[in-house]
Amino acid sequence: MFILFGTKGYLYQLAILTLVCGQCGNPAAHTLRKRVTKFTLFFVPLFPISTKYATQCTFCGAEHKVNAQDAEQLQAQAAAGASPGGQVHGQAPQQPHQH
Repeated sequence: MFILFGTKGYLYQLAILTLVCGQCGNPAAHTLRKRVTKFTLFFVPLFPISTKYATQCTFCGAEHKVNAQDAEQLQAQAAAGASPGGQVHGQAPQQPHQH
């Protein structure tokens, strides 16, 4: 008797937000994604093993990990249609200083 088991990954796009990228510094659209890995038995997904969130810049392609709480906040802001103030991952937008 053989028992077939393994894992399968699922990728969900939760929202599209305009954020300042932490990599390239450009204000650009970012996709908020959720990656769920599920345990499978005989090719039937049974339960999630891990859930990870990330944003990806559409300008440079950089991907940044986000914790679940921040992902929920970003998703709520996208649903409300509000801009999160141009901040991503605790980084303030860079602006020139005037003296």
